[in-house]
Amino acid sequence: MRNLLGTSKNGANRRAFLKKSMATGVSGAFLSAGVSAFADDENGRQEKGGRLTRGDAALLRFAAAVEILETDFWIQYNELGGIQDSEVPGGSGNPAYTRALEVLDEDFPQYIHDNTDDEITHFTFLNAYLASKGSEPANLEPFRTLPGSTATGSSGKPRLTNLMQLTLDTSWWTRYRSGTNNPDLDPTFVFPQAVPGLFMGQFPAIPRSDADLTPADHIQAIANTAGFHMPTIEQGGNSLYPGMAQRATSAEVLRILISIGPTETMHFQTWQDKAGNAPPLTDPTNSLVFPDLNAPPFDTTEFSTNLIMPEPCPFISRNLPRCSVIRPTETKGIATNVVNFLTAMGLFIGQSPMFFELLGELAAEADRAKRGRL
Repeated sequence: MRNLLGTSKNGANRRAFLKKSMATGVSGAFLSAGVSAFADDENGRQEKGGRLTRGDAALLRFAAAVEILETDFWIQYNELGGIQDSEVPGGSGNPAYTRALEVLDEDFPQYIHDNTDDEITHFTFLNAYLASKGSEPANLEPFRTLPGSTATGSSGKPRLTNLMQLTLDTSWWTRYRSGTNNPDLDPTFVFPQAVPGLFMGQFPAIPRSDADLTPADHIQAIANTAGFHMPTIEQGGNSLYPGMAQRATSAEVLRILISIGPTETMHFQTWQDKAGNAPPLTDPTNSLVFPDLNAPPFDTTEFSTNLIMPEPCPFISRNLPRCSVIRPTETKGIATNVVNFLTAMGLFIGQSPMFFELLGELAAEADRAKRGRL
């Protein structure tokens, strides 16, 4: 994982590449202001040329980068299975895939549309705020090179993310239903997977081509995979924002982080409920099994599909009463952990080494942020 985390010895070259990459596509007026992504003095309180501390700018820049990545894959979902309109343009819909998604909930296309719209507003706001403070925004456009789905309904545009080879860690399902364990207090505890098969291979969450539209159980398995991928992603944001908020210095930056973060929780709650409606089946194409979580041996409080409110669990100390909380919210290494999480998922399969270099440096900068005084 060394290269993925941007830990090459040549820090100067890495920083130069990062600044160049983030600047691509920014308006000439903004570039002429001579903004630098990093202060020359490691102990400097403000970003050079900006009005945010280095740490606060790094936190918002990493958040913006993650939201750009989220927007990219949500647009792919919307093109094939959502609602295409002026708010979320692109694509023309895929009827077979949409019908399979609607098995999980008849309002699935509307929810996809609204989640996509939310992510678009998140990254555009964060980047605009950074620019308004004289800090460089996040920009990943040079890495929009991955081929997407060729199925009917796709726009065919190049992508930042890969939704066709996903490996999903669905242990969040039992983590939020556990009343005895919290990863912040029990970092080595292994929470059971809701869908073990998704953690053991690489599976598409969108049809790769029209060949994936049949047989019926195959396209349904693809829709089921999407149904579990969506909450898997959103529970990550659910933890990222409170984790980063603990490092913010400015009250306004804190306000931004704790205002966007709860919308990720709303997304997670919605998609967790829909994932529970995924029909049990075995995909005849790749033998991926979606179990009935309400039947033996899964019919326990850890797996029941209607228990979508977070169970009270140990928090801060086992000497204190249990509390219903977001978990985890440990702040140390939160940004780097998110990069590792997304990378292990397969979301970036096909990306260049320089993409991982940039993403790793953004995460490292965010993790170096320290709460201080203005």
